[in-house]
Amino acid sequence: MDASDGDTKGASNNERLLAAARTDNEELLLEVLGQEGTFDINCQDGLGNTPLHNAVINGSTDVLEHILSQEGCDVDPINRIDGATPLHLAVQLDHPGLRKHVVESLLDAGADTLIKDKNGFIVLDLIPSGDTEMRTLIRRSQAQSSISKDDIASDDDGEAGSGSEDE
Repeated sequence: MDASDGDTKGASNNERLLAAARTDNEELLLEVLGQEGTFDINCQDGLGNTPLHNAVINGSTDVLEHILSQEGCDVDPINRIDGATPLHLAVQLDHPGLRKHVVESLLDAGADTLIKDKNGFIVLDLIPSGDTEMRTLIRRSQAQSSISKDDIASDDDGEAGSGSEDE
């Protein structure tokens, strides 16, 4: 761990942020986050990965929640290499417990389940075939998102929304 701390000496705060997310270095992340206005929470590396992408790819759960809680954090950034959002990457994590934790965190933060990657896949297409719990979680999120959008739609369509008792 000392090596990863040493590797960030002289680096910009954006580079330090990307490194902290890659290595799950909560101390480094909090140090950078404490310097408001000196970093971009949505900065990208050469592949177009943001700190959020890096945290997901590397299973960096200690830093994930800090990143998601930052004002202005884009939960659906698309990287250049495969057009993937962090949610696309999260549903493909190998460890089922880690996969569930990371996906739930992203969904709670408002991640969009219907964005397509460069291959035209939405997150449901990328879930390992035997993970029915994850499929259910994603479908439930899609249903809740659909209901929320319907509530925002005009009440002139004759259907009562959550705040409407008109018929």
